[in-house]
Amino acid sequence: MSDEAAGQTYFSSAGRDFEKEEEIQLVSVGVDIGSATSHLVFSRIVMERSDNRYIVSKREVLHESEVLLTPYADDMTIDAAMLGTFIERQYQLAGLTPAEIDTGALILTGVAVRRSNARAIGDLFAGQAGKFVAVSAGDSLETMLVAYGSGAVALSARTGLRIMNVDIGGGTSKIAVCAGGEIVDLTVIDVGARIICLDKNGHIARIEEAGRHFAAEAGVAIRPGDIPSKEALQKIVGIMAYSLFQAMGAATLEDKTKALLRLAPLKEAIPPDVITFSGGVSEYIYGREKINYGDLGPVLAAAVKTRLKNWGPRLETGTESIRATVVGASQYTLQVSGNTIFVQPQGTLPLRNVPVLTPDLLLDTDVLDVQAIAGAIDTMLGRLELQEANQTVAVYFRWAGSATYSRLDAFCHGIIDGLKPILSKGMPLVLVSEGDVGGLIGLHCFEVCRLQNPVVSIDGIMLKAFDFIDIGALLDASGAVPVVIKSLVFPASAHLGRSDL
Repeated sequence: MSDEAAGQTYFSSAGRDFEKEEEIQLVSVGVDIGSATSHLVFSRIVMERSDNRYIVSKREVLHESEVLLTPYADDMTIDAAMLGTFIERQYQLAGLTPAEIDTGALILTGVAVRRSNARAIGDLFAGQAGKFVAVSAGDSLETMLVAYGSGAVALSARTGLRIMNVDIGGGTSKIAVCAGGEIVDLTVIDVGARIICLDKNGHIARIEEAGRHFAAEAGVAIRPGDIPSKEALQKIVGIMAYSLFQAMGAATLEDKTKALLRLAPLKEAIPPDVITFSGGVSEYIYGREKINYGDLGPVLAAAVKTRLKNWGPRLETGTESIRATVVGASQYTLQVSGNTIFVQPQGTLPLRNVPVLTPDLLLDTDVLDVQAIAGAIDTMLGRLELQEANQTVAVYFRWAGSATYSRLDAFCHGIIDGLKPILSKGMPLVLVSEGDVGGLIGLHCFEVCRLQNPVVSIDGIMLKAFDFIDIGALLDASGAVPVVIKSLVFPASAHLGRSDL
């Protein structure tokens, strides 16, 4: 666990000083608790000092857990006791105890983020709360996590091709379009393998609302306790696959399919060059799984493969499939800011587990557009589902051009306008940049814009999407601050231009 004191950063092993050691080994765990499946990945991360920060030199998987069908106490709540037993067993199989974990990422998706479950699940990791980055991922954020975790984003950067990753899970299918190492479009539709579940005798055990919708559209009458025929299920799944491919842009989007979308439809129906699949159903698509777990997975996979052959894009295998949501655990990287920073009041620090926004800001023009800056921040808040969050966020940017009064003023007003949902709750304004403008921008926000919120504006730091940061107290000797970056480690992410992952 990190704890900044007198400029030092310590981890769970007594006496370890993160600022003085040349090499650090961290044990991490990634935990994915979803509406359909749950699993863990234990890793050892080796980090080496490079100037004033550490970079990841090696990541070794210590143990990949079994994939558990997420246990339910009833239709609406997850059985936290059974889930806890599963997690305890995976620690035992990995030969580790919670006390030996330095850092981790807990990803909650689907039903797991509902309030009735979130508290019980959170209690399973209460003793490690300071070590974990906890991400409650709704539709938009989960789709982004999967796009990175599956390797689709990296593949688009490496090949220059337009890549579509389709993550078919238990309740929904997440569709992300990637180009040039970026997610350029995404949507989510209510198509999943477990919207109709069968017991071991073939009786219908549970039907989700989407399952009822597709059954009605197929003209098939089903209810709990029935034994549906093979032909009836294939008819239902055929309509599901057709709806999914409409959402993917392979066919005209009908109104009844649009009603199943959980996000706005894809902006452009441009066929991708390559399609990759992830999620539980992908195991059947790629032929890695044969067992039927009492859902529509095998039949849905067959229907998807048939439609894909008739569309045209090339099918490729992603880096990860069923483990794509959290393929790596949180890592720590220590950096020290520049000393041209602004903190007011100084008691604002330290700050911990602050999510980082990386909006697409156009800062290389002579005249900066206040509305465009505000809009870019608002878009990023929406994508990361932080607009309603009752927590501090950090905006990361790369300053370009001169620091004239008019450009500083436009930038600061744009930032403040874009962060209104956060600042209106009294949270600090936290700005992080690579350049040496932290002091100027912080001072302008405080004295010229008359912002009443605490202001923390630091520079000399490099961040990326999905980072969380701890900002320590001011170092008396230098006037800088230590910054601990907690990142999700995705496979092949070095292809995105970051040398430290």
